[in-house]
Amino acid sequence: MKKLLVFILAVSLGTAAYAQDFTTKQDVLKQLRLVNDYFMKKWPDPSKTIVTNKERPANIWTRGVYYEGLMAFYHIDPQKKYYDYAVEWAEKHDWKPVRGEIYTRHADNQNCGMTYIDLYRIDPQPVRLEAVQKNITSVIKSGRSTDWTWIDAIQMAMPIYVKLGVTLKDTTYFNHMYKMYQHIKYVEGGNGLYNPKDSLWWRDKDFVPPYQEPNGEDCYWSRGNGWVLAALALVLQELPKSDPHYAEYLNDFKSLAAALAPLQRTDGFWNVSLHDPNNYGGKETSGTALFVYGMSWGVNHGILDAKQYKPIIAKGWEAIVEEAIQANGFLGYVQSTGKEPKDGQPVTVDKVPDFEDYGLGCVLLAGSEIFQLVH
Repeated sequence: MKKLLVFILAVSLGTAAYAQDFTTKQDVLKQLRLVNDYFMKKWPDPSKTIVTNKERPANIWTRGVYYEGLMAFYHIDPQKKYYDYAVEWAEKHDWKPVRGEIYTRHADNQNCGMTYIDLYRIDPQPVRLEAVQKNITSVIKSGRSTDWTWIDAIQMAMPIYVKLGVTLKDTTYFNHMYKMYQHIKYVEGGNGLYNPKDSLWWRDKDFVPPYQEPNGEDCYWSRGNGWVLAALALVLQELPKSDPHYAEYLNDFKSLAAALAPLQRTDGFWNVSLHDPNNYGGKETSGTALFVYGMSWGVNHGILDAKQYKPIIAKGWEAIVEEAIQANGFLGYVQSTGKEPKDGQPVTVDKVPDFEDYGLGCVLLAGSEIFQLVH
């Protein structure tokens, strides 16, 4: 904490100290290994079904997000056990969407395909790509582009399109990706789920005005907006700049980051309700980690200004490391699955969320970019 305070003070004094590191690569690896080892020990069989209020396959979206994070972590800490864990998971699900539904249109059930593509790129065995390619191609050939009706879907599926387009050198995937994005941004719920006035996103049509928070503000759910920021980062890092919609994605990413910056709590976290701090206000890890990931990626790629965003990133990462990550690797302050601020409450440091995987995935994504940010 002392390093962080010195870092922020130096920035406030107008020095060039904003370029200083607020942690080290070794410390980042130490923290990520701790939380990831905790999870892998708890789930030694990656194909074991997940039982909460009901039994679910182990490649549902929550676990898919974990493996997104694991693959990012693997790229900075290439331990064979991480790769093997991901391959075993994919193999035991036959490299197919959830429940083997090759023609599913539901973004949540497609999310696992993101990791399948990443694993294909490491070892291009046709089986690793076949089902996800067939799945997304079937969506495109249907001519429909109205599947994404909630903003989580942008993260669950949008990066799959750009990864397929780049991997197969086929812009058809980029073109349909924009049609889907255009629908959710401008059409869904009447006029789209994006509010250009606030540069934030309503989670779905149920939260478009006249719906409002107890303080009269619009309802902007933290993790939902985090999904969008992360998805845009994932898209921008692969989409060719020559794509006709690259500039729009870039502007949306920068505008969202700018809208989120002043909403950070003094303790480094973000509230679950971005515009009503008193509506279940408190520390929350998953949304915070997604914001830290997106902002860190933006700084790392020269898209976001380091002097402005590094103090924000430092506070967010310090909050995760100092308060969310526990000594045994358990990750606290993770809001359970849901769609709005009231879901999964109360959010506390020792409460086990209904699924422990997606919050970890968000932290692994964030930490992997923090690793690139420091020396």
